[in-house]
Amino acid sequence: MEEKEKIKEEAIKRFRSGFNCSQSVLSSMAGKLNVDVSFLEKVSSGFGGGMGHMQGTCGAVTGSFMTISLYCGNKYHDNNERTDEAYRLIKKFDSEFKKLHETTNCMELIGYVLDSPEDHDRAVENNVFERVCEKCISDSIDILYSLLL
Repeated sequence: MEEKEKIKEEAIKRFRSGFNCSQSVLSSMAGKLNVDVSFLEKVSSGFGGGMGHMQGTCGAVTGSFMTISLYCGNKYHDNNERTDEAYRLIKKFDSEFKKLHETTNCMELIGYVLDSPEDHDRAVENNVFERVCEKCISDSIDILYSLLL
């Protein structure tokens, strides 16, 4: 199994074990970023469910944006160069993700209100987390690999 597929498998395993989308993407990239996985789990803990469960920007996307930022932070010493490259790659990631999913908005992606117990139960019944969230996580890893590695 190639490295990218192993990372995708690890990200999905993390998601299924209770980590949010952002944590799953970012922490699965720890080895590529040379950053402690525990730190990445902590720093991304509030970004699931569309950032703080507010269903804005998808957690897989925010985890990817943090991955890009850390990648650029490790690669470039000059802050202007680091920031400019991060912005460029984040815009490219955004474009690629939207080609696949039309949006980066969690509410639009899953179609259920996460903080509503009834909607959450319906999302579980309809396998939304497996069908949509896991696909967003997997696609995010693919895009990150195409941009960074």
